[in-house]
Amino acid sequence: MKKIFVVSFISVGYFLNAQSLSNSPYATYGIGDVKYDNTIETTSMGGISTAFISDFTSSFNFANPANNANFELTSIRLEATNENNYFKSNYNDMKSTKHSTYLSGISLAFPLSPKVKMGISYQPYSSKSYDIVTEQLNADKTPLYRNNFKGSGTLNTAQVAVSYKINQELSVGARANLYFGDLSDLNEFRAYNAATGSYAGEYVNGYQTKNRIRNFNFTLGTSYQTLNTRTDKKFTVGATATFGNTSNMTTEYTNSTYRYADAQETTKVDGSETIIDQQNTKSKNLLPFQASVGVGYGSENHWFFSGQVDYKKGEDISYFGKTFDFQDTYRISAGGWYLPNYNNFRSYFSRVIYRYGAFYERGNLKLEGTSINKFGISAGVMLPFKNSSITRMSGLEIGLEVGKRGTLQNNLINQNFVNLKIGFNFADKWFRKTLYN
Repeated sequence: MKKIFVVSFISVGYFLNAQSLSNSPYATYGIGDVKYDNTIETTSMGGISTAFISDFTSSFNFANPANNANFELTSIRLEATNENNYFKSNYNDMKSTKHSTYLSGISLAFPLSPKVKMGISYQPYSSKSYDIVTEQLNADKTPLYRNNFKGSGTLNTAQVAVSYKINQELSVGARANLYFGDLSDLNEFRAYNAATGSYAGEYVNGYQTKNRIRNFNFTLGTSYQTLNTRTDKKFTVGATATFGNTSNMTTEYTNSTYRYADAQETTKVDGSETIIDQQNTKSKNLLPFQASVGVGYGSENHWFFSGQVDYKKGEDISYFGKTFDFQDTYRISAGGWYLPNYNNFRSYFSRVIYRYGAFYERGNLKLEGTSINKFGISAGVMLPFKNSSITRMSGLEIGLEVGKRGTLQNNLINQNFVNLKIGFNFADKWFRKTLYN
């Protein structure tokens, strides 16, 4: 049975790399919609993770690798996300909806010793998947020209995290992060042919940017937790920093004209393409410095609350032959969990972990002088399996996130979203020899 889980872990990783993810029109800029760190535990609590040390032995924290002092079991997690986005803009009274379901992460974690714990994870970091058409009309409402914006590709991340427990209160950790994937943006411009009454058959002016990403950086973390044994109250402080970006992102920019041979516009007419401009650039600051600080307070095996501040330095990226600058990002999160009474076996729901949270983020994107900000609230539950105990807590994870991104000002786009996340955590004492007297 355990071998089946390991094989499934590898197979699911292959599928995750091949899937297509949905996102908003704001994904046209930079590396797209960031999906990373959207684990159910993290999302359900508003994004708090830096000062979150699980009271239970089955939960491995990848966001801050130092926060695994209590982790003792081998854990396999599989998680999926259902995104529901609702867009609105004052520009041409545009309204649209977009739905997507995808595998959002897999992880395997296990203890190497009582003080050293290790985890491996794989999940989407960001994605582009959009197809937007805008049409310019004459004064008499007849078509003049059309722009078609298309984006595709996924940037994935594979990680290896290790934590070390120095003593009962202090722990440190490190995580190595590999980012890989290909992202593409295409802007096609075509004029309307009044004689034929259509756009078909006309030459297209296409501006395409292809980014091939093979990047690496690492994250260092630390945490300090004190426990009052008389009251069972805990106080936690945590911090992380991500830096050391190496390798390059290769960007290929092409400006050309061509014609399509089919109505679906999938095949170009042979010999019709003329290259107007072509450039190749390399950059190293795709994933710049990031830092996080958090504090938390709670009662052992009963409840926990935490606040957190995240910072991400602004980066720049080549986009349609030009360098696009992003501003620094700040995010404030607050949340926690509550467990009524795990020893109450007469009431199943007394042994359910309830999670809650909220966040506000000043985004890195600024358009027409307006920052594209994001905020939301979240909630979730961890439903333990029937034979699960407090020392071997396996179960079904469910999380819900509701929020808003963007604005209607300056003809920009307002995005409302409802994201549902479902996953399983299978935890047990694996890879250890059983001793018999």
